[in-house]
Amino acid sequence: MDRLRDEVLNGRGFVLLRGLTVTDRPIAEAATAYWGIGTYFGNARSQNAKGHVLGHVRDLGLSTMDPNVRIYQTTERQNFHTDSCDIVGLLCLQTAHAGGLSSLTSSMTIYNIMATHHPDLVRRLFRPMPTDRRGEVPPGKQPWFELPVYNDYQGHLSAIYAPHYVRSSQRFPQAPRLTAEDLAALDCFDRLAEDTTLRLDMALRPGDMQFVHNHTVLHDRTAFEDWPEPERKRHLLRLWLAAPGARPLPPAYAERYGSVEIGDRGGIICEGTRLHAPLVPV
Repeated sequence: MDRLRDEVLNGRGFVLLRGLTVTDRPIAEAATAYWGIGTYFGNARSQNAKGHVLGHVRDLGLSTMDPNVRIYQTTERQNFHTDSCDIVGLLCLQTAHAGGLSSLTSSMTIYNIMATHHPDLVRRLFRPMPTDRRGEVPPGKQPWFELPVYNDYQGHLSAIYAPHYVRSSQRFPQAPRLTAEDLAALDCFDRLAEDTTLRLDMALRPGDMQFVHNHTVLHDRTAFEDWPEPERKRHLLRLWLAAPGARPLPPAYAERYGSVEIGDRGGIICEGTRLHAPLVPV
């Protein structure tokens, strides 16, 4: 497990583990086993304002037409992004009828290509971008925050990116307006993330566990068609983890992570948030 964590933090940026028994197993047992494995990668963080330290990635019949809905609660395409933690983990319990592939691409490779071919645009990504909090606002904070996509700090280049949330920040009159240069830089970044020669698509099977380093790898999920029967619907468990031994992050990350203290950072804490691990999607 130490080797796998090191591979995530300092190697390729992700690992895929197969073989955890989840079929015909009570969800409490599968979740407990997954949680135990996750502790080798880091400390669980709250994934939403409700305080879920164990998340459920499942369609709840919602739509991102509602600006406060998170995409993982829908069947929609996610687009390449990062989560607000060091490592994000997924355990597949059930697959969709069609679609729902897990996709990864390197934000470091995107930087290298942009620096070579679009240096003017990549420079813009080192300056703050407004990002929508999607209704999950910590005490004393605005409903949007500012943070550069790329951050160079103490010898580490890190990326943080949520394209839908950057663009939806414009619903707030007080948020800085995205300029033509901003949009060109974001569009260039998105095009490279979508490049089929740079991305890896994988079909997660029941019992598969994927752990991804948010600071160097972007993840995505393709749109999917679910089963009509509730008991067969696509269902994954998710962990947001603060990893001991992780890289230093610049003070600006505290605007989103709450803290930059290694091993105790990331997640979403709002007024009234109570940490708990629900065993059903809510």
